[in-house]
Amino acid sequence: MAQIIDGKAIAADIRREVAADVATLSSAHSVVPGLAVVIVGSRKDSQTYVNMKRKACAEDISELALVAEVHRLNADPAVHGILVQLPLPKHINEEKILSEISIEKDVDGFHPLNIGKLAMKGREPLFVPCTPKGCMELLSRSGVTVKGKRAVVVGRSNIVGLPVSLLLLKADATVSIVHSRTPDPESIVREADIVIAAAGQAMMIKGDWIKPGAAVIDVGTNSVDDPTRKSGYRLVGDVDFAEVSKIAGYLTPVPGGVGPMTVAMLLKNTVDGAKRGIVE
Repeated sequence: MAQIIDGKAIAADIRREVAADVATLSSAHSVVPGLAVVIVGSRKDSQTYVNMKRKACAEDISELALVAEVHRLNADPAVHGILVQLPLPKHINEEKILSEISIEKDVDGFHPLNIGKLAMKGREPLFVPCTPKGCMELLSRSGVTVKGKRAVVVGRSNIVGLPVSLLLLKADATVSIVHSRTPDPESIVREADIVIAAAGQAMMIKGDWIKPGAAVIDVGTNSVDDPTRKSGYRLVGDVDFAEVSKIAGYLTPVPGGVGPMTVAMLLKNTVDGAKRGIVE
């Protein structure tokens, strides 16, 4: 049976480390890390982090006004990180808004300059996207070696698939990306020592897709009907947990795996942003 990677426990450790850093910054430098979160529209679906991905946003702000708000936060010395909750309403150009965030405050790690540096050998971004960074931290703190290993990323989104593949490459893994146009994806996944599942397809990765002993990080969070639950649904990953747990060496659960790490990495990025602004 796979060793279950407890994302909640690892995230709690990171949050304690962040709290210690905040205390030091406050006492030694009188700096309190500040995070500004911009949410456009009325969102009633924020009870779980995955539901915040739903595209039910009210169109109640113009693109020009949103740009002005980002510029105001860029200029505020008390703000060390700016996060614009995605997705944005259809009338707002997402790429334009993300590009307007100062690279020094881009705690989400999606500014083109940060992604560009992530993609280039010998360059380091100021910030790395939170969910991919959380995936790498789960591997590291679980004792999984990445260097020299064969890694397969399932999914090629800008938010997870692409940046996590770049992080694996920087960590000296040999990386393949499987996506919706890949023929026979299971044969490629089956060769992997490390699998990052981020396709958004409920339980698509079965036990016979997995190389015995592989480390599997399940980023997917999908709701499936479950009449036994009060809510009428339950959350499952992109991995068939019951099957894969019998084959893999390491496996993250859903919920309780990658999800808590995303928030912890956001806090860590914000503290790192505050540290960067201190002149010793």
